[in-house]
Amino acid sequence: MKVSIFGLGYVGAVSAACLARDGHEVVGVDPNRAKTDLINAGKAPIIEKDLGTLIDNGVAEGRLRATDDARQAVSDTEISLVCVGTPSNWNGSLDLRYVRKVCEEIGEALRHKDAFHTVVLRSTMLPGSMRDVVIPTLETSSGKRAGEDFGVCNNPEFLREGTAVYDYYHPPKTVIGETDAVAGDRLAELYAGIDAPLIRTSVETAEMVKYVDNVWHALKVGFANEVGNVCKRLGLDGHEVMDIFCKDTKLNLSPYYLKPGFAFGGSCLPKDVRAFTYKARSMDLELPILNAILPSNEHQVRHGLRMVMEKPGRRVAILGMSFKAGTDDLRESPMVELIERLLGKGYELKIYDRNVSLAALTGANKDFILNKIPHISRLMVDTMDEALRDAEIVVVGNGDAEFRGVFSALREHQAVVDLVRIDPRRRSDDQYDGICW
Repeated sequence: MKVSIFGLGYVGAVSAACLARDGHEVVGVDPNRAKTDLINAGKAPIIEKDLGTLIDNGVAEGRLRATDDARQAVSDTEISLVCVGTPSNWNGSLDLRYVRKVCEEIGEALRHKDAFHTVVLRSTMLPGSMRDVVIPTLETSSGKRAGEDFGVCNNPEFLREGTAVYDYYHPPKTVIGETDAVAGDRLAELYAGIDAPLIRTSVETAEMVKYVDNVWHALKVGFANEVGNVCKRLGLDGHEVMDIFCKDTKLNLSPYYLKPGFAFGGSCLPKDVRAFTYKARSMDLELPILNAILPSNEHQVRHGLRMVMEKPGRRVAILGMSFKAGTDDLRESPMVELIERLLGKGYELKIYDRNVSLAALTGANKDFILNKIPHISRLMVDTMDEALRDAEIVVVGNGDAEFRGVFSALREHQAVVDLVRIDPRRRSDDQYDGICW
């Protein structure tokens, strides 16, 4: 393919060199004459392992060149990758001036081009930037319509400085956020030889994925540092502890706890976070990240409460009271806390949880149910139908398979607040409200 790349920094230079190596005809575009001169001389504009060799080979073989002529670059190619910087403003907001300027230049070039052209944003941008800035700028500058006269995609990069060339050919995933299938198909052709999962989604989801990745990486660094500080104070080797921690790919390094939903609870997580952070305080250690875990969890309980209170009605059916499906454990269940707060605000509740009902008779939680929360246990009913009968609001509190049938039993006036995503196909609408979806 014939590809133009706008911005010859880390992402742009690496993308240009790798695409040229793969046999594409690539023209890099940058207003900085020093960068274009270096590339045309077969030299890398940045220090990056293996990049100089790739650029030298690409130029020598006639597949790579650089220019400051944006209009000609768009005219000579069928797809443009935008890789310009998106720095922070003084207040932390995103500065999109370079993105806007390049989109104006590309749009102006598209005004004079008849053939269908695909514009791909690789720059890191917050969700909404494509719809609010990129597409309107391209349309205004070109006088054409995105998705009809030209295509637009978002294609986040996952390159680490120092290993960027390796990462280009071994990405964890290839994400294409597309406005139309034609543009998405054309972009996917560029990565046909890359062995990685190919994910095609909306432009907003693609924009968000990049931020989630980077914030998660920052969180991991901060988490490991705080654990390491505690380990050193206790005379332990933080690296050894974290090396053992990372051996667990079933729970620790896995998707298991990374599903958005309601607050955590149970017999382990709350008490162990409290004990760990208390120990750190006793040693005069500051742990800002770990100290924020329980307040964050409490915020999610308040968020769930607000969702219920925003719905019309005072009669509430609670489906699921234990902290997760398949257990009768009510210790520090966030659902118990939610129920207590709803009762305190005068709501009428009926509660159904078959595991908890059985535990009240024979289980290990019998004493807790009958003696610690007797006012709640008296609100329990024997069937889901009984809980739903007079309810105006239905709260799904855990993922018990029985609750998947709630939608077929709903009446028109009943609203559902789903804290667990009991049906992954549903998204929030007038009758259904998911806590994070």
